[in-house]
Amino acid sequence: MHTLRLKKPLAFFDLETTGVNIVRDRIVEISVVKALPNGETEIRTRRINPEMPIPLESSLIHGIYDEDIKDAPTFKGIAKNLATFLEGCDLAGFNSNRFDIPMLVEEFLRVGVEFDLKNRKTVDAQRIYHMMEPRNLGAAYKFYCGKELLNAHSAEADTIATFEVLQGQIARYEGVKVVDAHGVETEPIKNDVAALHELTASKLIDFAGRMSYNDKGEEVFNFGKHNGKRIVEVLKNEPSFFDWIMKGEFPLDTKRKLTEIKLRALTQR
Repeated sequence: MHTLRLKKPLAFFDLETTGVNIVRDRIVEISVVKALPNGETEIRTRRINPEMPIPLESSLIHGIYDEDIKDAPTFKGIAKNLATFLEGCDLAGFNSNRFDIPMLVEEFLRVGVEFDLKNRKTVDAQRIYHMMEPRNLGAAYKFYCGKELLNAHSAEADTIATFEVLQGQIARYEGVKVVDAHGVETEPIKNDVAALHELTASKLIDFAGRMSYNDKGEEVFNFGKHNGKRIVEVLKNEPSFFDWIMKGEFPLDTKRKLTEIKLRALTQR
């Protein structure tokens, strides 16, 4: 039985992949620990054939080699069942906002399976940890749970550890206020997914971080020659920049979010 107060399931998950490039790399293993509002948990772990060779440097980290996944299903083969298992769940992980969620969304988009994040809360235990005790998952596990993390970089071990770490963080910090990078005091840590989402969510518009919100809440580009410029102004003054991104090697999520902004601007004219 877990200690999280939940209004709907919270799915902790971790990915092992062929690399860290969201556009080019693929998932080779996914593990999900679904924490249910009634205190129970469900665990599912699945290896996936990435339909590309696993680089040796990646295999040396997570211990999964081409031979291990040659008979495994592709992501397309499991996508619908996975989406169903995650239906109605908020999402949590360790560094999940920056990597695991963007990678998972990209895989779903690639195979044409709907996986909408609009009504989901996301909780990144790493962000809470770095605010309070800047280290890595192994150190977090020892600090909050008093145990050594065995089989690190195994998707299931990392996922279960993250699940336990978040509970440990709440037990330690509930009621404690956080001071952000600008010295501003935030709301205290709460055993509430919506509050944890607000605490750990970033200002990024797309998961790859190519677009974000500035201090005024305006949508701006976050890279290149238009870094810091309002997206609607750039699209208005340089329409070819939109075409360049659409044809370039950018994540599908980035292209989709940029298209949404463009269409919204057109309808507001």
